[in-house]
Amino acid sequence: MNLMDYIDQGGVIMYILIVLNIIGFTTMIIKLIQFLWAKSKIKKSVDGVYESFSVNEKEAQLALGKDMVAEKLVRCEKGLSTIRIIASVAPLLGLLGTVIGVLTAFEAISKQGLSDPSIFAGGISLALVTTVGGLIVAIPHYIGYNYLIGMLDKLEAQFNTQLSLKIYEERS
Repeated sequence: MNLMDYIDQGGVIMYILIVLNIIGFTTMIIKLIQFLWAKSKIKKSVDGVYESFSVNEKEAQLALGKDMVAEKLVRCEKGLSTIRIIASVAPLLGLLGTVIGVLTAFEAISKQGLSDPSIFAGGISLALVTTVGGLIVAIPHYIGYNYLIGMLDKLEAQFNTQLSLKIYEERS
């Protein structure tokens, strides 16, 4: 059996999982590029934040700077919830396929009896294929989401450290 046979066996649920997989991986790649670009521009961004200060007191500048950093990072967070939702929904879709497959198998058994096991094999196959499909989609999205959140936290820490250093160096 090739991949398309498995996808066809899984039916509509597998096609939904494929669409979610494409959306999720596209989002993860875009966010990764965005975070790497932001990391390369930290010094320039810190300088821009620092230039916008009209307050001379270090503590006030630091508080204002941290607020500005938080505002910039909120924009970076957009899209991460999509990845988290896909990681959460994919196994549920796999479970839905499992239930539908088992239900189909039992319907076949109730109509035809147990004389021919191949009658209910299609339902069991649907159940297993969609379960595997849901997990195949969920696992990399879960890992990717956690990696990107860690990257965002690291980016925030670097930004705040650079800003603090700039404020204390310039005002000392």
